[in-house]
Amino acid sequence: MSVRATVPTVVDPPSVLTIVHPLSVLDSVLAEPLVLVAFALLALGVVFSVVPVLPGPPLSVVGSLTYWWATGEPGLFVLVALLTVGVVAVLVDWLGGAVAARASGVSTGVSLLAALVGLAGTVVLGPVGLLAGVAGTVFLARYRTERDASASLRAAAYATVGVLASAVVQTLLTASMLLVVVLTHFWW
Repeated sequence: MSVRATVPTVVDPPSVLTIVHPLSVLDSVLAEPLVLVAFALLALGVVFSVVPVLPGPPLSVVGSLTYWWATGEPGLFVLVALLTVGVVAVLVDWLGGAVAARASGVSTGVSLLAALVGLAGTVVLGPVGLLAGVAGTVFLARYRTERDASASLRAAAYATVGVLASAVVQTLLTASMLLVVVLTHFWW
């Protein structure tokens, strides 16, 4: 019987901070075409949340589902949370302007009219048209009934701030969805 001498091997302890080469991060995204599509949809969702009439929140929802389909990540709980945030963002997108106009003290009919005029204004003048359409409609409707320019201006300002707040909330919600998917892909 021969006795073989064993040489102990030295194993480096795991590093707490691993430096990742930037190209390897890019390779991990580009390796899967669907992952790239998911990230593009999520990024467009954030950008389009700022631009009226473009479907930012629905793109973020589709991007989250595409990422999950391609990778199986995130887990079910996080996926449901992402989809819930996406649905809330869609509701804010659809109802934000009308709720803001209604909160300014005008009727539901005027709120809906302001939303339609804002939509038409967006087609003609972009975001400025949206704000001018909503503010102008609320101002004129309120002034027609009350003949008080100060109260009408205040109602128009509330409606305009509500539309802007809606865009900010949509942007924050869609950006949080993008952040969760980025963290899932690169760190979790």
